[in-house]
Formats: sequence, structure tokens, C-alpha cells
Amino acid sequence: MPNIKIFSGSSHPDLGQKIADRLGLELGKVVTKKFSNQETCVEIGESVRGEDVYIVQSGCGEINDNLMELLIMINACKIASASRVTAVIPCFPYARQDKKDKSRAPISAKLVANMLSVSGANHIITMDLHASQIQGFFDIPVDNLYAEPAVLKWIKENINEWKNCTIVSPDAGGAKRVTSIADRLNVDFALIHKERKKANEVDRMVLVGDVKDRVAILVDDMADTCGTICHAADKLVSAGATKVYAILTHGIFSGPAITRINNACFEAYQSKVWTLHSKVFLYLDYFLHCRMIVKTSKL
Repeated sequence: MPNIKIFSGSSHPDLGQKIADRLGLELGKVVTKKFSNQETCVEIGESVRGEDVYIVQSGCGEINDNLMELLIMINACKIASASRVTAVIPCFPYARQDKKDKSRAPISAKLVANMLSVSGANHIITMDLHASQIQGFFDIPVDNLYAEPAVLKWIKENINEWKNCTIVSPDAGGAKRVTSIADRLNVDFALIHKERKKANEVDRMVLVGDVKDRVAILVDDMADTCGTICHAADKLVSAGATKVYAILTHGIFSGPAITRINNACFEAYQSKVWTLHSKVFLYLDYFLHCRMIVKTSKL
């Protein structure tokens, strides 16, 4: 059975190092650089022949550069005769472009899925996909990890009035997520219908559900410019909510996001970065150590 090697891209080297430390492995040697014309160059600094390779690279920050770097790393390992290549992508790039919602619109998430497959990936591990159907874009195994257990734990430990709360989705697309959490907590849920003038700009919001004299907990998979989540908080306060909390899996916080959060009426704003780390740790810890045990038993 092949040995396991973990490599980290430049999007989140700390995450790659923490995963390696958790598993008691050395992080693989890789050098990434750019030529003067901004082409990405990747050099794998050790042999991966016959090895089980995991590449950790998230779709955040300089998203196009990070995606291209990931594709090159996967291909470099594949043509260097790696037995198996798994891409660990906590925040899947272009996940919001998952459907053709208007004429001539691209389905970019499908394109990214094709690129990952063609580059040589055998397996994808990601977290809280913006739309679950993205898993169907792949012909290779995809593991979509969920933050829900950690969200439930955080709510019970940090919100004293959680038994008198309403779990709220800031858009209709997150209804399934909030209903699942509400059922686990045995509380009510609500959702907000939003209409956009254009991308990243909300035009109008309509609350469906009751939050009067209750604690409102907004739960979503992603916060980019935070326009939606901040408008939703204002809507909940005007509807009579006593406090408003926001829990997000992927805190991207681009553009005016931080200013908007500071000026909003949140009691607390929790981006589940630590959840993302711990869930990836737990999955890899279980999955990789199981493979190590099998290998040892065969010896």
C-alpha cells in the first residue's frame, strides 16, 4: 500500500502544516513561484512515485492564481507517477456559479470540476459546498464535509437563550441547512427571500417566519462582501428580534465586508474558520490513519 504525503499550496500554508502535525507527518516539499509574466511555476521537491498524495489548497484570496496553482500541483504529482492524488479544497472556487440562471450565463463550477478531473485528481475533499449538486459535476469521488455539528455545539455553548431562538437563512438556497439545524435544536426556523439588482448587491428582502421577541441566528455557508448578511440583520431587528447572531462557514470578507460588519447590529459574528480546520483534521485523521493501520496489518 502506498505511503501518504501531504503538500500545501500557497493559499493557506498554516492549514497544511496543522494537518500534517495532527497526523504526525512531515509536510511535503514544494516550491511555488511566478515568472515575470505572472505564469505560475510549481516544483515538487521530493519523489511521489507510487505514493498517496494529498494537496491542500483553498479557493480563497487570489482565487484564480490559487486554482491554477492547484491544477499544476495535481498534474505535477500525477505525471510523477503518484498512485493517487486527492485535492483538499475547503472553500470550493466558483461554487456560486453552479447553474445557468439567465441567458448565456456560464456554469463555472462545472468547468472547475472538469479542470480538476482532467488535471489528474482522483478524489476531492471539500466543505459546505454552496450547492450540493456540485458533487454531481464530478465523475470522481467527492466528500462534502458539513459544519453543522460544530455549529450546534457553538450555539449551545455560547448563546444562553438558544432555546428561545429562531434559525434564519439569509436566502432561500440555505433553507435545507437551517431546517436541519432547527430540527436538531427543536426550535423554529425562518428564511429571507432576497432579490438582487446585480451580483453582490441586494435590492429587496422579505422575511418569511416569526422572530419577534426572539434571538435570531443567521446561518449561511459563505460571507463575501457581507451585504446580504448585514441587510438580513437589519431586517430581523426591524421585525422584532432581540439579538442577532451570524454563523458562517467560509468568511471571505472581500471589499467593504469588515466595515459593514462593524457597522451592523450583530450581537456576535462567528466565521467558522476553526470549524473548517477541525473538520478537515478529523476527516483526514480518521481516513489517513485507517489507511496506515491497513498498511501495517498487511506487513
